[in-house]
Amino acid sequence: MSSEGQNHPHHSDEHPHVHRIHRSGWLRAAVMGANDGLVSTASLVMGVAAAQAEQSTIMLTGVAGLVAGAMSMAAGEYASVSTQADTEKADLEVERIALSENLEYELQELAVIYRDRGLDPELAHEVAVQLMEHDALGAHARDELGILDWNGAKPGQAAVASGFSFAVGAALPLAVVLAGFTEYRMASIAGSTLVFLAVLGALAARAGGANQLVGALRVTLLGGLAMAVTSLVGALLGTTI
Repeated sequence: MSSEGQNHPHHSDEHPHVHRIHRSGWLRAAVMGANDGLVSTASLVMGVAAAQAEQSTIMLTGVAGLVAGAMSMAAGEYASVSTQADTEKADLEVERIALSENLEYELQELAVIYRDRGLDPELAHEVAVQLMEHDALGAHARDELGILDWNGAKPGQAAVASGFSFAVGAALPLAVVLAGFTEYRMASIAGSTLVFLAVLGALAARAGGANQLVGALRVTLLGGLAMAVTSLVGALLGTTI
Protein backbone atom coordinates (compact mmCIF):
# COMPACT_ATOMS: atom_id res chain seq x y z
CA MET A 1 0.00 0.00 0.00
CA SER A 2 1.34 3.43 -0.88
CA SER A 3 1.94 6.04 1.74
CA GLU A 4 -0.93 8.08 0.29
CA GLY A 5 -3.41 5.40 1.24
CA GLN A 6 -2.18 4.92 4.78
CA ASN A 7 -3.84 6.47 7.77
CA HIS A 8 -1.46 8.82 9.50
CA PRO A 9 -1.95 10.11 13.05
CA HIS A 10 -2.94 13.72 13.38
CA HIS A 11 -0.07 16.00 14.22
CA SER A 12 -0.26 18.37 17.15
CA ASP A 13 0.05 21.38 14.84
CA GLU A 14 -3.14 20.34 13.04
CA HIS A 15 -5.24 19.90 16.17
CA PRO A 16 -3.42 21.77 18.94
CA HIS A 17 -4.69 21.53 22.50
CA VAL A 18 -4.95 24.83 24.30
CA HIS A 19 -3.51 25.48 27.75
CA ARG A 20 -4.87 28.35 29.82
CA ILE A 21 -2.52 28.35 32.79
CA HIS A 22 -0.51 31.23 31.27
CA ARG A 23 -3.56 33.44 31.83
CA SER A 24 -3.67 32.81 35.55
CA GLY A 25 -1.85 35.99 36.59
CA TRP A 26 -3.90 38.66 34.85
CA LEU A 27 -7.08 36.57 34.89
CA ARG A 28 -6.99 36.25 38.68
CA ALA A 29 -6.48 40.01 39.08
CA ALA A 30 -9.21 40.86 36.55
CA VAL A 31 -11.80 38.50 38.03
CA MET A 32 -11.06 39.66 41.56
CA GLY A 33 -11.28 43.31 40.50
CA ALA A 34 -14.54 42.95 38.57
CA ASN A 35 -16.11 40.87 41.31
CA ASP A 36 -15.09 43.37 44.00
CA GLY A 37 -16.29 46.27 41.88
CA LEU A 38 -19.68 44.70 41.35
CA VAL A 39 -20.25 43.44 44.88
CA SER A 40 -18.78 46.34 46.85
CA THR A 41 -20.44 49.08 44.78
CA ALA A 42 -23.80 47.32 44.59
CA SER A 43 -23.66 46.61 48.33
CA LEU A 44 -22.67 50.23 49.01
CA VAL A 45 -25.49 51.80 47.01
CA MET A 46 -28.01 49.28 48.34
CA GLY A 47 -26.95 50.03 51.90
CA VAL A 48 -27.35 53.77 51.31
CA ALA A 49 -30.65 53.24 49.45
CA ALA A 50 -31.95 51.08 52.29
CA ALA A 51 -31.30 54.02 54.62
CA GLN A 52 -33.76 56.06 52.48
CA ALA A 53 -31.12 58.33 50.95
CA GLU A 54 -31.83 60.58 47.97
CA GLN A 55 -30.95 59.57 44.41
CA SER A 56 -28.13 62.13 44.21
CA THR A 57 -26.62 60.85 47.47
CA ILE A 58 -26.76 57.27 46.25
CA MET A 59 -25.02 58.17 42.98
CA LEU A 60 -22.38 60.29 44.72
CA THR A 61 -21.66 57.45 47.13
CA GLY A 62 -21.42 54.95 44.30
CA VAL A 63 -19.10 57.10 42.17
CA ALA A 64 -16.86 57.76 45.16
CA GLY A 65 -16.78 54.02 45.83
CA LEU A 66 -15.87 53.31 42.19
CA VAL A 67 -12.95 55.75 42.10
CA ALA A 68 -11.61 54.89 45.53
CA GLY A 69 -12.04 51.17 44.96
CA ALA A 70 -10.34 51.14 41.56
CA MET A 71 -7.36 53.10 42.88
CA SER A 72 -7.16 50.93 45.97
CA MET A 73 -7.36 47.70 43.99
CA ALA A 74 -4.68 48.81 41.54
CA ALA A 75 -2.34 50.05 44.27
CA GLY A 76 -2.90 46.99 46.45
CA GLU A 77 -2.39 44.59 43.58
CA TYR A 78 0.77 46.39 42.48
CA ALA A 79 2.21 46.34 46.00
CA SER A 80 1.30 42.69 46.53
CA VAL A 81 2.70 41.42 43.25
CA SER A 82 5.78 43.65 43.61
CA THR A 83 6.51 41.91 46.91
CA GLN A 84 6.24 38.58 45.10
CA ALA A 85 8.58 39.85 42.37
CA ASP A 86 11.11 41.04 44.97
CA THR A 87 11.03 37.62 46.63
CA GLU A 88 11.60 35.90 43.29
CA LYS A 89 14.55 38.19 42.52
CA ALA A 90 16.06 37.56 45.94
CA ASP A 91 15.74 33.79 45.54
CA LEU A 92 17.31 33.94 42.07
CA GLU A 93 20.22 35.91 43.46
CA VAL A 94 20.72 33.30 46.19
CA GLU A 95 20.69 30.60 43.51
CA ARG A 96 23.12 32.55 41.31
CA ILE A 97 25.60 32.81 44.18
CA ALA A 98 25.21 29.12 45.01
CA LEU A 99 25.93 28.17 41.40
CA SER A 100 29.09 30.25 41.36
CA GLU A 101 30.36 28.87 44.67
CA ASN A 102 29.37 25.20 44.57
CA LEU A 103 28.41 24.07 41.10
CA GLU A 104 28.77 20.35 41.84
CA TYR A 105 26.39 20.51 44.81
CA GLU A 106 23.83 22.37 42.72
CA LEU A 107 24.17 19.77 39.99
CA GLN A 108 23.47 16.95 42.45
CA GLU A 109 20.57 18.91 43.91
CA LEU A 110 18.97 19.19 40.48
CA ALA A 111 19.61 15.51 39.75
CA VAL A 112 17.83 14.54 42.99
CA ILE A 113 14.81 16.61 41.93
CA TYR A 114 14.59 14.73 38.62
CA ARG A 115 15.14 11.40 40.35
CA ASP A 116 12.30 12.13 42.77
CA ARG A 117 10.08 12.86 39.78
CA GLY A 118 10.64 9.34 38.45
CA LEU A 119 13.83 9.30 36.38
CA ASP A 120 16.52 6.67 36.88
CA PRO A 121 19.50 8.05 38.82
CA GLU A 122 21.83 7.88 35.80
CA LEU A 123 19.32 9.58 33.51
CA ALA A 124 18.47 12.16 36.17
CA HIS A 125 22.15 13.06 36.45
CA GLU A 126 22.57 13.29 32.68
CA VAL A 127 19.49 15.50 32.34
CA ALA A 128 20.77 17.77 35.12
CA VAL A 129 24.18 18.02 33.41
CA GLN A 130 22.73 18.93 30.02
CA LEU A 131 20.21 21.44 31.38
CA MET A 132 22.82 23.17 33.51
CA GLU A 133 25.20 23.37 30.56
CA HIS A 134 22.42 25.05 28.60
CA ASP A 135 21.11 27.39 31.35
CA ALA A 136 22.03 26.53 34.92
CA LEU A 137 20.14 29.39 36.58
CA GLY A 138 17.08 28.85 34.40
CA ALA A 139 17.00 25.14 35.23
CA HIS A 140 17.13 25.81 38.98
CA ALA A 141 14.62 28.66 38.75
CA ARG A 142 12.18 26.39 36.95
CA ASP A 143 12.66 23.04 38.70
CA GLU A 144 13.83 24.03 42.19
CA LEU A 145 12.09 27.35 42.76
CA GLY A 146 9.06 26.88 40.48
CA ILE A 147 9.56 30.23 38.72
CA LEU A 148 8.42 30.01 35.10
CA ASP A 149 8.17 32.63 32.38
CA TRP A 150 4.38 32.54 32.37
CA ASN A 151 3.85 32.63 36.15
CA GLY A 152 6.49 35.18 37.10
CA ALA A 153 5.22 38.20 39.03
CA LYS A 154 4.13 41.11 36.79
CA PRO A 155 3.06 44.02 39.06
CA GLY A 156 2.07 46.44 36.29
CA GLN A 157 -0.08 43.92 34.47
CA ALA A 158 -1.84 42.87 37.66
CA ALA A 159 -2.47 46.48 38.74
CA VAL A 160 -3.99 47.52 35.40
CA ALA A 161 -6.13 44.39 35.14
CA SER A 162 -7.40 44.74 38.70
CA GLY A 163 -8.07 48.49 38.68
CA PHE A 164 -9.70 48.59 35.25
CA SER A 165 -11.90 45.56 35.89
CA PHE A 166 -12.99 47.00 39.26
CA ALA A 167 -14.12 50.21 37.53
CA VAL A 168 -16.03 48.24 34.90
CA GLY A 169 -17.68 46.07 37.53
CA ALA A 170 -18.59 49.07 39.70
CA ALA A 171 -20.06 50.96 36.74
CA LEU A 172 -22.71 48.31 36.12
CA PRO A 173 -24.79 48.79 39.31
CA LEU A 174 -24.28 52.55 39.00
CA ALA A 175 -25.84 52.41 35.53
CA VAL A 176 -28.88 50.73 37.05
CA VAL A 177 -29.13 53.47 39.71
CA LEU A 178 -28.78 56.12 37.03
CA ALA A 179 -31.66 54.54 35.11
CA GLY A 180 -33.87 55.82 37.92
CA PHE A 181 -36.01 52.84 38.92
CA THR A 182 -36.97 54.70 42.07
CA GLU A 183 -39.98 52.58 43.01
CA TYR A 184 -38.14 49.29 42.57
CA ARG A 185 -34.62 50.57 43.22
CA MET A 186 -33.48 47.87 45.65
CA ALA A 187 -34.90 45.03 43.58
CA SER A 188 -33.49 46.36 40.32
CA ILE A 189 -30.00 46.85 41.76
CA ALA A 190 -29.98 43.45 43.44
CA GLY A 191 -31.44 41.58 40.49
CA SER A 192 -29.22 43.16 37.86
CA THR A 193 -26.09 42.72 39.99
CA LEU A 194 -26.82 39.03 40.47
CA VAL A 195 -27.19 38.67 36.70
CA PHE A 196 -23.91 40.53 36.15
CA LEU A 197 -22.20 38.32 38.72
CA ALA A 198 -23.48 35.17 37.05
CA VAL A 199 -22.19 36.36 33.67
CA LEU A 200 -18.85 37.32 35.21
CA GLY A 201 -18.48 33.94 36.89
CA ALA A 202 -19.33 32.09 33.69
CA LEU A 203 -16.95 34.19 31.57
CA ALA A 204 -14.12 33.78 34.08
CA ALA A 205 -14.68 30.03 34.21
CA ARG A 206 -14.72 29.83 30.43
CA ALA A 207 -11.50 31.82 30.14
CA GLY A 208 -9.89 29.49 32.65
CA GLY A 209 -11.31 26.31 31.11
CA ALA A 210 -13.44 25.48 34.17
CA ASN A 211 -17.12 24.59 34.53
CA GLN A 212 -19.14 27.70 33.69
CA LEU A 213 -22.18 26.78 35.77
CA VAL A 214 -20.10 26.17 38.87
CA GLY A 215 -18.22 29.43 38.32
CA ALA A 216 -21.45 31.39 37.89
CA LEU A 217 -23.11 29.88 40.97
CA ARG A 218 -20.06 30.41 43.18
CA VAL A 219 -19.71 34.10 42.35
CA THR A 220 -23.46 34.79 42.42
CA LEU A 221 -24.15 33.16 45.79
CA LEU A 222 -21.25 34.86 47.55
CA GLY A 223 -22.06 38.24 46.00
CA GLY A 224 -25.73 37.91 46.89
CA LEU A 225 -24.84 37.17 50.50
CA ALA A 226 -22.62 40.26 50.68
CA MET A 227 -25.38 42.50 49.28
CA ALA A 228 -27.97 41.05 51.66
CA VAL A 229 -25.83 41.70 54.73
CA THR A 230 -24.99 45.27 53.63
CA SER A 231 -28.63 46.06 52.86
CA LEU A 232 -29.69 44.78 56.26
CA VAL A 233 -27.11 46.96 58.00
CA GLY A 234 -28.20 49.98 55.95
CA ALA A 235 -31.85 49.39 56.78
CA LEU A 236 -31.09 49.06 60.49
CA LEU A 237 -28.99 52.23 60.52
CA GLY A 238 -31.63 54.08 58.53
CA THR A 239 -34.17 53.47 61.28
CA THR A 240 -31.87 54.52 64.12
CA ILE A 241 -29.93 57.49 62.71
